[in-house]
Amino acid sequence: MTVAHATRKLKNAARIILVGAPGVGKGTQSERLMTRFPQLCSIATGDLLRDHVKNKTDLGQQAEKYMNSGGLVPDPLILNLILTELTNRKWLETNDTNDNIVAALGRGNGSASSAVKASNNPDTSFILDGFPRTASQAQALSHLLPINLVFQLVTPVNIILSRMANRWTHLASGRVYNVGFNDPKEAGKDDITGEALVQRDDDSEATWRKRLAKFDETSKSLLDFYRSKEESLVVRVEGNSSDEISPQIFSEIERRFGT
Repeated sequence: MTVAHATRKLKNAARIILVGAPGVGKGTQSERLMTRFPQLCSIATGDLLRDHVKNKTDLGQQAEKYMNSGGLVPDPLILNLILTELTNRKWLETNDTNDNIVAALGRGNGSASSAVKASNNPDTSFILDGFPRTASQAQALSHLLPINLVFQLVTPVNIILSRMANRWTHLASGRVYNVGFNDPKEAGKDDITGEALVQRDDDSEATWRKRLAKFDETSKSLLDFYRSKEESLVVRVEGNSSDEISPQIFSEIERRFGT
């Protein structure tokens, strides 16, 4: 099946999260969404982290300490990265410093909500990638940013496992390719840098089954959080391939945000 390439315009700001197991094709869907709806962009927390570390910003230096020690970058720091990105783009208006807003988020009393205002201009539409992954992260984010559409992407486990058997990674960037599903333009080489791709030792079926089980555990509470805010906020889309899933996503976005 060929996915249509005609572009569509948005009339209001779409702030989207894609929730799906590793290997379900979130990256593919993000790329297709940005092609279909040029006003959408991807804000990936992994990219923000790498950029800040590379540019040696204050946030980057804080994050690098955790990364170098093998620890997870704490949620307040990730939230500050997102807040900094959106305020730099002028997609969020604030009446306090970013540090004070993030501190208010940490207190969990919702006071940060009064300090920020999201633009409804359709040119400020984005897909947030990599965060939130848990209900507690979503709770904190909700005081900062009103997410208005969550897609739950579902593909059978056996299909995901078959993709993982053909998974190749560009280690420096984390970009992932799957032979027969999301092929690199040139076999064995990263599309952007041309550097060699590798197969990771931990891409075994047993390891992936554990990852998928862990995802099911954490994603349930995340999706329940958004459903508790508004049942229609979460849209479940199912398919054996990205080509089956994409039209469902396109249709829902056009219904909600289309001109």
